[in-house]
Amino acid sequence: MELNNKVAVVTGVSKGIGLALCQLLSEAGVKVYGMGRTQNLEAKLPNFEFITCDVRNNAAVSAAFSHILKKENTIHILVNNAGLGYFGNLEDISLEHWNEMMETNVTGIFHCCKQAIPVMKQNGIGHIVNIASTAALEGMPQVSAYCASKWAVKGLSESLFRELRDHKIKVTCIYPGSTKTDFFRNSPGIQPHDYMLMPEDVALSIVQALTMPDNFHTVNLEIRPLQPKGPKK
Repeated sequence: MELNNKVAVVTGVSKGIGLALCQLLSEAGVKVYGMGRTQNLEAKLPNFEFITCDVRNNAAVSAAFSHILKKENTIHILVNNAGLGYFGNLEDISLEHWNEMMETNVTGIFHCCKQAIPVMKQNGIGHIVNIASTAALEGMPQVSAYCASKWAVKGLSESLFRELRDHKIKVTCIYPGSTKTDFFRNSPGIQPHDYMLMPEDVALSIVQALTMPDNFHTVNLEIRPLQPKGPKK
């Protein structure tokens, strides 16, 4: 897809991968609508508009897409990046944290896809990118609840790709390993470090998937840090 003059919706844009992706897309001439709960006041990007929206709230998502479509009348790209994790033994995970992860990591994707897919079908073009995690590929101790949410993202993405490919709509699921963001704010035992993936590099991988020719479809993209020392992640 040629990115110049396209319209993209990105969720979870306040920091990390979402913010880095908005920067790259806006620089490529994409009109970017970023959805998040908290606006990053330091982010002053060309071709960018921030919309306050909690993806767990279907009414808020519907209102956000209505606002976008009134201005643009189309959506070419949807990147479901909003997500969070809480870690610990399953019996120690609170129901509140379980629900927050499922509603953000899984139901938020459902809400946004429900809004974007009819528009993409009507226009005969589109690319949906769902950000999962390497936690969607393997079980990990004390990560069971988060893994469950990301395995759901994997299943949703692979099924959706088969539903939409005949409509010329691509679906790509990204599986990043540990990334140097504030994702680990809920896990005090893990501190971000320079051997982790950088959000800018993960964002670049997403842009590369978006810019491939129409007959080239990246369905699953696993990205891991190369650590010279310590245990594998």
